[in-house]
Amino acid sequence: MNKLKQTVAVLALCGIVQVAPAQDRGQQGQVVQDGIAVKPLKGGWLRDALAPEGEMDKAAAQQYAAMMGQAQQKGVLVSPNDPQVKRLRAIAQRIIPHTARWNQDAQQWKWQVNLVKSDQVNAFCMPGGRIGFFTGIIDKLKLTDDEIAAVMGHEIAHALREHGRDRQTKATATGLASQLGGALLSAWTGYDVRGIANGLGQVVVLKFSRDEEREADLVGLDISARAGYDPRAGIALWRKMAALNQSAPIELLSTHPGGEHRIEQIQNHMNVLLPLYARSRNTSVDRLPPYRSNVAVR
Repeated sequence: MNKLKQTVAVLALCGIVQVAPAQDRGQQGQVVQDGIAVKPLKGGWLRDALAPEGEMDKAAAQQYAAMMGQAQQKGVLVSPNDPQVKRLRAIAQRIIPHTARWNQDAQQWKWQVNLVKSDQVNAFCMPGGRIGFFTGIIDKLKLTDDEIAAVMGHEIAHALREHGRDRQTKATATGLASQLGGALLSAWTGYDVRGIANGLGQVVVLKFSRDEEREADLVGLDISARAGYDPRAGIALWRKMAALNQSAPIELLSTHPGGEHRIEQIQNHMNVLLPLYARSRNTSVDRLPPYRSNVAVR
């Protein structure tokens, strides 16, 4: 009987930790826009309650200003006159006009683009169009303009699709559900299963994060392709990333999907992305030359 209760408890927890987010997702479903499946922007009452849009934007503005201020004080905020900063801002200026199709609010965003001296292989875009690049990602990966556009588009897509708000909502809701479910099942079974509940909740949140990364890959390449940057650069980018990070964690326990899965998804959407790029270049897909990175990648 005790073994049966333990089994029932674990199975119940697998469902409980998904109850609150699933309710919100179930009301929304998915839509296909420009050949890409995405979740609708309006997240329903749960997201509005747990992650108010105005508060998220205000917090992002304060955090970005503080980050850039600290970088300037430490002498690591790269000057606007630096060629790399000019390069990033020129790429952003081409991409930004194509963002509103994925979020109408982007037309009112006060876009900013800055570069920070750091070995970090990273970049980000906060709500409201606040973009930051670290020199490490440009230098270590030897990024071409097309590959910078793929990175930038990806990060902008996170902001456009409001993934920060979604992540906060799902993390809070899943945490509450797992805590409540763990406490109730612990009382019923006589075994402390709260640790299992919390662990399952974390796995569910990681799954949400991986889904958002996949969405950002495609939306990001959509806007960069419309801006005249080759979407095949996304494949070269993730191959470079994989070569740099051979010891990546297994996909199940990572916030990011595996590189091969990302590449496969991008390849599966080339029939949508390449025509956008070809149109921006006033040519046809069959006349496009092969994509060539500046580093040989497999």
